[in-house]
Amino acid sequence: MEFSEHIKTANVEDVVLTVPFQNPRRGTLCVTGHQLLFSDREEQSTWQLLLLLRNVDAIEKSVENLLEYPQLRKQRVTGSSGTIVIKCKDLRILQLDIPGMEECLNIASSIEALSSLESVTEMYPFFYRPQGLRLGESWGLSSPEKDYTHTERLWDRWRLSKVNWDYSVCPSYPDTVIVPHAVDDDALVKAARFRQGGRFPVLCYCHHRNGTVIMRSAQPLPGANRRRCKEDELLLQAAICDSELGYVVDLRSAQQAQQARMTGGGFESKSCYRPWRRLHRHMERGKVLQESLIKLVEACGDSSHSMDRWLSKLENSKWLSHVHSALSTAGLVAECVERDGHSVLVHGSDGTDSTLLVTTLAQLILDPECRTFRGFLRLLEREWVQAGHPFRHRCAHSAHSHARLRQECPSFLLLLDCVWQLWHQFPLALEFSEALLLQLAQDAYASDYGTFLCNNQHERSAFGVKENTHCLFQFLLRCSDGDQFLNPLYEPTQLSIWPSVHPQSIQLWTGLFLRWTEHAQMMDEAREEIRSIVKENRTEKMEEDEALHKLLTHRDVLTSAENDMDELTIL
Repeated sequence: MEFSEHIKTANVEDVVLTVPFQNPRRGTLCVTGHQLLFSDREEQSTWQLLLLLRNVDAIEKSVENLLEYPQLRKQRVTGSSGTIVIKCKDLRILQLDIPGMEECLNIASSIEALSSLESVTEMYPFFYRPQGLRLGESWGLSSPEKDYTHTERLWDRWRLSKVNWDYSVCPSYPDTVIVPHAVDDDALVKAARFRQGGRFPVLCYCHHRNGTVIMRSAQPLPGANRRRCKEDELLLQAAICDSELGYVVDLRSAQQAQQARMTGGGFESKSCYRPWRRLHRHMERGKVLQESLIKLVEACGDSSHSMDRWLSKLENSKWLSHVHSALSTAGLVAECVERDGHSVLVHGSDGTDSTLLVTTLAQLILDPECRTFRGFLRLLEREWVQAGHPFRHRCAHSAHSHARLRQECPSFLLLLDCVWQLWHQFPLALEFSEALLLQLAQDAYASDYGTFLCNNQHERSAFGVKENTHCLFQFLLRCSDGDQFLNPLYEPTQLSIWPSVHPQSIQLWTGLFLRWTEHAQMMDEAREEIRSIVKENRTEKMEEDEALHKLLTHRDVLTSAENDMDELTIL
């Protein structure tokens, strides 16, 4: 179906738009296949709004609710009109007052249809062609082959495997994985059949200090009959030395793991996996996490609450409890690796949500390379894009949609919130800024780039994402305004950063959840002022260093000349 078939009215004049921080504006509204464009028609005004339709989470249309928006009363045009309220996935709320009932209904119908296109190849990244980037260039920053070259100390025990070259062993894994040397590909195939979705244990991190590793997988499938898989047992045994002890961190409660047996799932038994000890750290996911986000956004969007009511709603959302749970579990994994010197396997049920959340945070805690700008993007690509987080299903809707919840879950948003907590607690330790986290939060739900399209590498390969779209991470590294993504206070450290998980230490991420309020606007201005001051001081220091270098150079030249004169005098 052509985009034009969804567009019944392409342009409407004399539309009044109200957006956060702005007075109502009158201008022209234009609907295209992927974007909503509003242009202010006032003299000497070049202000525009360009909204990606994929960013629309829900719309509300009405003729009689205009009184709810008193700021629009004076702007209202004569004759019949309607109001459209657009609720975006980035939590913005826009209001349109459109003259003419038919035009209003047509615009609303077009937005609803074009914001929910199902075909991947019809989405905007397949049409977006930015300056400075070319199709066919290096797509992405990380690959299993590159990661393997960084683990030279493990080459005698680990290897690259192409067992999943056609994605038949595990549809959600990349075509290449890092596995123990002692386990051949035939054994990997059998081990995959014993794990949910074929997600057998693979290496995701080798600690640079003691050589212990972090692995991830999905749950095993012993079922009610407690069946075994010798290949899976061999795989985990080969991952550690005979004298070592490993920990399986199961991200379900012990009761949930037991109940999973009734549906064919389960956990690693002590008798079959003798060198491994199992720890249960319950983490919510799926519908529970999505409903928590909805409650939080609802609380943040209502400015009429009293203090007691606001705090009550914030607590009832339980979002900060999920942040606490993720950080404390990641801290446990990092502690097992660094302080106790034990390797860890992390899994929940499917291994595509909470598992990736915990392994990512643990690496940020342990590895200084992951805390650099480029290193953090490589980490996200490795642990989320390549590892098979189903972005298309999880980010189909945000917090405003009225659609029935299916597979939506803000796991990636929870990760970014946890990273922000680290950034907030250790303001010098991370090279990237909050602006990068906000950009990633927006692009996960609606993007010009193809990085977060589809659910896994298999789907991206089938739809030709790498060949026909541009990479978000490459853009962020090359962005002409890239300074905004860098932390001006960054001071590298080789030490691990251990987050505090005390209730007083976990804070609401106001930069995201209160982003479209006056408070957030003032904070942005303050951060920009800090950036300007730091940049100015660094420029002055560079000039001082340059002047000192020139002075020392002149001194050396003068001293050399004096020495030459002394030698001539002696002669």
